[in-house]
Amino acid sequence: MIIGVIADDFTGASDIANTIAKGVEPEGGLRTVQYLNVPPHPAAPDVEAGVIALKSRSIPAGEAVAQSLAALDWLLAQGCRQIVFKYCSTFDSTPEGNIGPVAEALARRLGVLGVVACPAFPDAGRSVYMGHLFVGDRLLNDSGMEHHPLNPMTDPDLRRWLTRQSTDPVGLVGWPVIRQGAGATRDALAEAAGRGERLVIADAISNDDLLVLAQACAEARLITGGSGIARGLPRNLIRAGLARGGRPAVDGVDGAEAVLVGSCSRATRAQIERHRAGHPVLAVDVDAVMEGRLGPADIVAFVDAHRGAGPLVYSSSDPDRVAALQETYGREPVAHALDALFGEAARVLVAAGTRRIVVGGGETSGAVVTALGVTSFRIGPEIDPGVPVLVAEDGSGLGVALKSGNFGGEDFFARALDALAGAGRVAA
Repeated sequence: MIIGVIADDFTGASDIANTIAKGVEPEGGLRTVQYLNVPPHPAAPDVEAGVIALKSRSIPAGEAVAQSLAALDWLLAQGCRQIVFKYCSTFDSTPEGNIGPVAEALARRLGVLGVVACPAFPDAGRSVYMGHLFVGDRLLNDSGMEHHPLNPMTDPDLRRWLTRQSTDPVGLVGWPVIRQGAGATRDALAEAAGRGERLVIADAISNDDLLVLAQACAEARLITGGSGIARGLPRNLIRAGLARGGRPAVDGVDGAEAVLVGSCSRATRAQIERHRAGHPVLAVDVDAVMEGRLGPADIVAFVDAHRGAGPLVYSSSDPDRVAALQETYGREPVAHALDALFGEAARVLVAAGTRRIVVGGGETSGAVVTALGVTSFRIGPEIDPGVPVLVAEDGSGLGVALKSGNFGGEDFFARALDALAGAGRVAA
């Protein structure tokens, strides 16, 4: 294993695994496996990139640090020469963490300063300019992320936001430096390290900027950011003769299907409405869940009744409705109840023969995959930017797609089910 990634949620792990497996043409990417939590055993010999998916984005910072350091130790034991800490391209965190505490802990363990922090993902509309994060043509705090139920993002100034979470000074390498190329960028990062700046926000407004950052960080022990930051890392290794390169491919998955959605993002709500036009859809009554009147058996019954028709079950609501539910029952109890609902429903469905599962939302994805007990996935072809086909390594014939809330086109859910069924054809 050459590159190791520590991701703070399951959809983010799939996102960056997709980036690394795909790479950049003509070189292609690396043979990539996504692990669910820290594996108890060594990686297979043919794995060039290992991505450890943690569910650490919204837990107490101290726990997130401990889990991330355990992941780091395992990746180093596999021989990784470069580590990436992956967080969301909308920098999901609170003023207390967890991005700053985890990134600083990893940097200290590796003994490095001047570590890039760049959540930019231009293919999904995320860009960083002069340290400010944009979603499309909107600053982060005017993009809908200010209403996130767990990590509301109210400040687009990443240097200021990260400083609140960090102990050491936070630097900035702005776009005027990035556009000068890898050499100038590398020098600027070295200067930041000389000033004692542990983490350094780096601008990127295009994929070319991400390739510049990758080239500048070819020898860096640690890089942090969204999945875009890994875009050029396989090219570095392939050109150096350390990896072979290629395109991701896995076998298609036959069998019954289900779509389970917990994200409340604008994009996901639009995708649900699009799916509703041609497929059976069930809205989860959160009041009924909290009062014990609706449980996993109800979801299973709905899916079973509509096998072959792409059934979708969702708990998504608009921000006002989410706020009202949290006010009534509490934020954590609602989140825990919905995670348990979807996780147990998925477990029962798979035990009964469901083999294609598409999940919308980072927290929901973590709950579902944890409940299924799958420990690792091979990375297949891309469905949409940031979302690959995942096929379980355990031989169970289970195919999964894990979608972050804001990712994917409006017809994503139907296309994802088709991609899981014909994964080999997508890669052709």
